[in-house]
Amino acid sequence: MKNILLPTDFSKNSKNAIKYALKFFEGEKCTFHVLNSQKPSGYITADVLYGAPGTSVYEGILNDNKKELEKLVQFCKSISEGEDFTFIPKIDFDNIVDAVNQAVALNNIELILMGSNGATGAAEVIFGSNTLKIIRNVDCPVLIVPEAYTFEKINAILLSLNYQYDVANKSFNIISEILKKNNASLKILEIEEEDIELSSQRNHTEEVFKEIGFERYSIKNIPASMAINAFEQLIPVQLHALIVERKSFFDRFIFGSETSKINYGSLVPLLVLHE
Repeated sequence: MKNILLPTDFSKNSKNAIKYALKFFEGEKCTFHVLNSQKPSGYITADVLYGAPGTSVYEGILNDNKKELEKLVQFCKSISEGEDFTFIPKIDFDNIVDAVNQAVALNNIELILMGSNGATGAAEVIFGSNTLKIIRNVDCPVLIVPEAYTFEKINAILLSLNYQYDVANKSFNIISEILKKNNASLKILEIEEEDIELSSQRNHTEEVFKEIGFERYSIKNIPASMAINAFEQLIPVQLHALIVERKSFFDRFIFGSETSKINYGSLVPLLVLHE
């Protein structure tokens, strides 16, 4: 049985990501932990002024959010009849990173699945501030669903590799599992940087995926975001897997070089795995 974490702020975007999750895991036995986190410092004066007599601000927010979570869980059940799914709602009065880290640790979470938008400002408009915080600060795979993206059967997966470091087998195993479940093909895009020795790491990749088979593509000295955007437009894929060191390459990938100023806006869901 899989344990999947679905953070939600009850927005249209997070609801769309949850709908994607239910399609993605069709036919599997899953427990979905539906998490809404409320940062205490986020409460405003109006919460105090208009709270019911005899109740605390926390109780008022808690009751409202419990009702929203119950509605969301009922919605999930209604669109996944016949599936072996269990839904566990949870509210946490904490910042999003601490709430997610606690949920991951306590519930043996294997994947976090969430939407991509929800922020303003050049550094956050692509994925949203909460999504970026989770990618950077939570040691768990994250599947990010673009805003308004509708689930498509996964026939092909793009795997972007940067060979600055060795890739853990657990990351490759996650990709292999998705490939086998969907009988999908694998496209490997090697993002080469100067003075990087590729041979041993290439051999490891080939060994892992030799039974599945794959097509290999390479780019060198081209901004990764530009190359990947072009690849996704020219070669149809339904999922992009990216294995990254926690910050360095991920930041360069998302925001591009200082000269190109090219940002990455994924056309398909992005699976972020840490090395």
